[in-house]
Amino acid sequence: MGMRTYSVLVVDDDEKLVKLLQSYFMQENYVVYTADNGLTALEIVNQQTPDIVILDLMLPGIDGLEVCRSIRKYNDVP
Repeated sequence: MGMRTYSVLVVDDDEKLVKLLQSYFMQENYVVYTADNGLTALEIVNQQTPDIVILDLMLPGIDGLEVCRSIRKYNDVP
């Protein structure tokens, strides 16, 4: 039996921060999904069901709090 691979969704409109977090998680063998806005984040959660979401509150369009509320309607991902 192999080790389980975990996935993370990093949501932030700061591209440098996203790339930094992505590199750290990839070093730990996570599958990393990224989004720079709330709509894309919601699509990824629906399609990929990540194990954890790191979510910025200050996003263009739909803010992080609203993204979290939308996710919570159908998913309890941390």
